[in-house]
Amino acid sequence: MDKIFTIANRHITVTASRLGAELQEIKGADGTMFLWQGDPTVWKGRSPNLFPYIARLTEGRYTYKGRSYNLPIHGFAPTSEFKMTYLDKAKMIFSLSSSSETLKIYPFEFLFEVIYEINENTLALTYAVKNLTQDTMYFGVGAHPGFNIPLEPSECFEDYYLDFGEPCSIVRIGFSEDCFLNGEDRPFYLEDKQRLALSHNLFDNDAIVLKGMPKSVSLKSKNGNHSISVYYPDMKYLGLWHTPRREANFICIEPWSSLPSRKGVVEDLEQQKDLISLSSGGSYRSTVTFTFI
Repeated sequence: MDKIFTIANRHITVTASRLGAELQEIKGADGTMFLWQGDPTVWKGRSPNLFPYIARLTEGRYTYKGRSYNLPIHGFAPTSEFKMTYLDKAKMIFSLSSSSETLKIYPFEFLFEVIYEINENTLALTYAVKNLTQDTMYFGVGAHPGFNIPLEPSECFEDYYLDFGEPCSIVRIGFSEDCFLNGEDRPFYLEDKQRLALSHNLFDNDAIVLKGMPKSVSLKSKNGNHSISVYYPDMKYLGLWHTPRREANFICIEPWSSLPSRKGVVEDLEQQKDLISLSSGGSYRSTVTFTFI
């Protein structure tokens, strides 16, 4: 059975794998490869889908109703084999259902769908979650796409910047050196309160995670013609990342619903305030769009 699937129109071609329902390519009509291609010596990922937890858990575990469970970074979705449940020229739907294996590490029955749909030069990524268990379900969900920088051969990484589209006051969430919340949130500087010039050393201390930001951001170049705009109306947080202390030629723009654990705290799922809570039989749906020029 094929594991790579393609949707395409005259503007963009998008491929994704059943493993993690992860995007493999986003290619423009002129051949521009927008999506990072997963160099294992730098970062092997391309665009992981994060579920049911985002980033790290203290000691790699959490508690729920008095029991302790272990869960890998970003949950089990990135390493799970999804089913292809719908495919046409413009849309594909991948699904992951709870199983005896997931119940050992995440005690909820669920259906998780990752939906990709293209319209002209825009790719919509929708996360759909249904709670099939009798109790309230707690989870986080988010995107982790890496985008190539530069997008044109004559450019370099430092030609690029992020533009939030309007003057704003953004807060950077405080992280410990080992990437847990430390409570030391602080204002985040933007040029003209709107733009962030990119440089490799921005990520020497790992991810930059923001809150209070506008609901869209664009990756642009001072010199080139290509850009990528990301719109995340339902996500509270935005992660920016590339491999720390490396001259990695990509940036991840990551809309998140929730945050990792607090430093030194093994979180109780029922008590972690930023997680999504979904009542029995309830459904959740969130769409992130990417527009490529």
